Amino acid sequence: MFTLVRSRLRTAVFALSAVAALAFAGTAGTAASATTGAAAAPAAAKQGPTSVAYVEVNNNSMRNVGKYTLANGGGNVFDVAVIFAANINYDTGKKAAYLHFNENVQRVLDNAATEIRPLQQKGIKVVLSVLGNHQGAGFANFPSQQAASAFAKTLSDTVATYGLDGIDFDDEYAEYGNNGTGQPNDSSFVHLVTALRANMPNKIISLYNIGPAASRLSYGGVDVSSKFDYAWNPYYGTWQVPRVALPKSKLSPAAVEIGRTAQSTAAGLARRTVSEGYGVYLTYNLDGANRSADVSAFTRELYGSDAVYTP
Repeated sequence: MFTLVRSRLRTAVFALSAVAALAFAGTAGTAASATTGAAAAPAAAKQGPTSVAYVEVNNNSMRNVGKYTLANGGGNVFDVAVIFAANINYDTGKKAAYLHFNENVQRVLDNAATEIRPLQQKGIKVVLSVLGNHQGAGFANFPSQQAASAFAKTLSDTVATYGLDGIDFDDEYAEYGNNGTGQPNDSSFVHLVTALRANMPNKIISLYNIGPAASRLSYGGVDVSSKFDYAWNPYYGTWQVPRVALPKSKLSPAAVEIGRTAQSTAAGLARRTVSEGYGVYLTYNLDGANRSADVSAFTRELYGSDAVYTP
């Protein structure tokens, strides 16, 4: 029996208030120069769904994503690695949302040469997830199109500065209304996604299909569903098709937490992903242990191969 699991360790718990929203002044040059390194090597051919790995960087290294390959053919197990997570915070003085990195997220970004670039050189895309932080700021309550566009520029600037491959939206823990902020409105997320897609037409924008933003994808005749590259089920150990107007190839109804979702469940969800023609398989909480048994449970069904872990 599947159980709804939302055990994500919230970045907010670990956030340090002294860390600035964007440390561009001191790190932009270093980070930008890192993006000019060796071009990504093409990954070994792999047929099957796109595999996604969220990594809690408060506890684990992004490098772990690159340690898994397929026994048959040597392709990467994971195609997309998600840095979990930056935060959308609220400045009570300016009455505006801003992007915040706790010390662990900042460490990953500042050390892109060792934490991010090696994955990209293997052909793995690296995306930054952005999450609410109990301060009332969220993707669904920007008071104006101008405010939404300003935050979108901050996001796209971050992607450019650190050489990332995109942004993931996770509308949880915003606690709309705190600090005098507004409740969710219908226009906010549409304006935000529209501006972000315009800023970065060739980068990934993904949707963790939860929260007020996920149910507000259309406003004023504009539906932003097609502006997402992926949308996925947020409940680990379950099957739930995201209600987003995207083709099956861009949806993950399956979601598993590595090390906590039973291997039999992970295998069943992978089997169903293939049999029903969906193109994405979502995993969460890849850590530094050898999880080849857990990973192989779904790679056998997705790709017809065991997973190999290389420390």
